Amino acid sequence: MNLSKGFLLALVGLFAYLSLLLALPFLQYILGAILVAYILYPVQGRLERRVSPPIAAFALVLLAVAVVVVPLVIIVAVVASDARRLIENTETESFQTAEIERIIEGQTGVSVDITSTLADSAQGIGGMALEQSTAWFSALTHTLVGLGLALFLLYYLLKDGSELLAWIRELTPLPDEAQDDFYRELDAVMWAVLAGHVLVAIIQGSIAGLGLFATGVPNAVFWTVVMIILSLIPLVGSFLVWGPAVLFLFLTGEPLLAVALFAYSTVVVGLSDDYLRPILVDRYADLNPAVIILGVLGGVYAFGIMGLFYGPVVLGALMATLDVMKDHYNSLEETPGMQ
Repeated sequence: MNLSKGFLLALVGLFAYLSLLLALPFLQYILGAILVAYILYPVQGRLERRVSPPIAAFALVLLAVAVVVVPLVIIVAVVASDARRLIENTETESFQTAEIERIIEGQTGVSVDITSTLADSAQGIGGMALEQSTAWFSALTHTLVGLGLALFLLYYLLKDGSELLAWIRELTPLPDEAQDDFYRELDAVMWAVLAGHVLVAIIQGSIAGLGLFATGVPNAVFWTVVMIILSLIPLVGSFLVWGPAVLFLFLTGEPLLAVALFAYSTVVVGLSDDYLRPILVDRYADLNPAVIILGVLGGVYAFGIMGLFYGPVVLGALMATLDVMKDHYNSLEETPGMQ
């Protein structure tokens, strides 16, 4: 390697590192935009046959806002309301101050005023909250800027997606046949994760949530969202919610509802996973549950909330790369221009 090539590679590394520093603060929003663009890209191709690429991309961005962003905001608001009520109910049921004061006075002979103490503590907490208001405002501003950035990225990824893919293929020092196989396997893995992993989790969690609604379990919306997230992890799933819900109904004097919820969750929710996951996953790629578990758990640590999707994709991409290497590695040595 001569000096010029080394200097050029050093510049590439330097600017790649600086670009990474620019992207890291908004990594979640960037990954989200890429994910939505990947899902909508086939629709973009169909729309471009009738309208110009900018109009098609703008229409799909509006569709994404209507279908993804608005419902997500509503769900977050409902879940937050349910969580607040859950905390308030817990506090109301757990802290019977008059009874506690009577017990303390009877055991120690010392009269205490827990209500006043809690009020003083609440004032201190209120002061701390006021001090943290700047941080909350900063977080809200960051969220709004991130959402705006995600929408802009989504628009340009859809509008210029074909040119971007062509540019990546041109830069990749692999023959077209190897690239075709790699992108085909990577596409299969991504759709397997999206359809057979994320979609099944949403369906399974929602079906389990219907059981909570039907049996009158409190804060059912909140627990349904929790079950959807837990359903992303194979072998764990929604049982961690509906199992305690069955016990809750039994302990609160509703044995028939407890039995009904147990039967519904065991049969309907269990069969939905047994039938849907093989049908949807096997259509695209064969992903071992171990890959999903490692990808989900490791992905959350590496990429945050978006790691629930990207973690299994990264492991699947490694498998796809190894398959391409197995099929094409020996032929690369004989390919002209690959020296």
